Amino acid sequence: MNLLQLSWKNLTDKPLSMLLNIVLFALGVGLISLLLLLNTQLQEKFDKNLAGIDLVIGAKGSPLQLILSSMYHIDAPTGNISIDEAKAFLRPGHPFIEQAVPLSLGDSYKGYRIVGTNLQFPAMYEAVPAEGRLWEKPFEVSVGATAAAVLNLKIGDAFQSSHGFVMDDNLVHDDAEAFKVVGIFQPTGAAIDQLILTATESIWAVHDGHSHEEGEGAEDHDHSDHDHGDHDHSETKPLHEQTDRSITSILLRFKARNMQTLNMQRSINENTNMQAATPAIEIVRLRGLMGLGADALRVLALVIIGVSGLSIFISLFSSLKERRYELALMRVMGASPFKLTALILLEGLLLALIGYAVGILLSHIGMEILARAMQDAYRYTFTGLTFLKEEAVLLLGALGIGMAAALIPAIQAGRTDISTTLAEG
Repeated sequence: MNLLQLSWKNLTDKPLSMLLNIVLFALGVGLISLLLLLNTQLQEKFDKNLAGIDLVIGAKGSPLQLILSSMYHIDAPTGNISIDEAKAFLRPGHPFIEQAVPLSLGDSYKGYRIVGTNLQFPAMYEAVPAEGRLWEKPFEVSVGATAAAVLNLKIGDAFQSSHGFVMDDNLVHDDAEAFKVVGIFQPTGAAIDQLILTATESIWAVHDGHSHEEGEGAEDHDHSDHDHGDHDHSETKPLHEQTDRSITSILLRFKARNMQTLNMQRSINENTNMQAATPAIEIVRLRGLMGLGADALRVLALVIIGVSGLSIFISLFSSLKERRYELALMRVMGASPFKLTALILLEGLLLALIGYAVGILLSHIGMEILARAMQDAYRYTFTGLTFLKEEAVLLLGALGIGMAAALIPAIQAGRTDISTTLAEG
């Protein structure tokens, strides 16, 4: 029987003790791994959706809500802004603004958001059609890859939009023109994968001439037109000239960073009825809020791993008293002190390795379950079917803890006094 088999036999002789050590170790490793998976994927989503956007302009309210609704599409809009007030930022040729992309939010199809915008929006995310083309006129839509897959939309399909961001048949605009799918985007990993894009005029046309009572789940979701009357959705006036209309927000990219652009946010907030928010600042603030909880969980995981290491040490150390005679017999049969030391170290490493494997398995299963819940709630794609290089570092740490916990018992085993132990029987 080799050392590995002997170590395994010694561990399985006390199954309850072995199970306790493995469960404790797995909980600590699993919690750290889950935090790594979640933080890494959230970081990727945050960074991908920044898309070089320097400033977001929208209605007064929470600046974080403005960023989350306009860039990450996981919150309700703060309201609408009139084009008459925002036209200075939408007009071409602004000395400091390279791009101004309007967004009109408030409608959806089966929970997936319909965004009225212009063709600069998909260009911001380097999104190109995998099938079909970009929309060219009102009521044509180009659909994000995830939305198309989940909704089973294909080129040529038609559908009616709903007011708000929840699935409710009572909120369907069944008296408005149907949207027609003309394109499906390639996956980008950004929020655009979850969106249905169309011309801004489409959103206006849907709401012209009728209104919905605000139902449950829709009361906080403003659509991008409060005007009533018979507007022709084929009108071709530039957006900044349609001053009787409203939009939800504007995404800005600056030509350069200078004193004028740095002061633009404060100037808008102090001198207009609109609000400006800087994405980078708000996301740092959000990470700070999330970081408090993540740090607490990380400390808890480290405490659990520390306790599991102590449990392994106590288990191996206490078992030495019961195995002293057995170890002495091994010495008589030719086993060297080094071999006895290696035997106990191997037991500690085996417990750590099994605990690590169970913990990693639990964390990835947990992430996959969490991913489905998050997709249902936020329409973002996460996965537990990915492995991080940090998890390899975590393996080295786990083995190090297992070896450290077994070190003192291993040294004691190597120092077993043959004659005294056998004489004591």
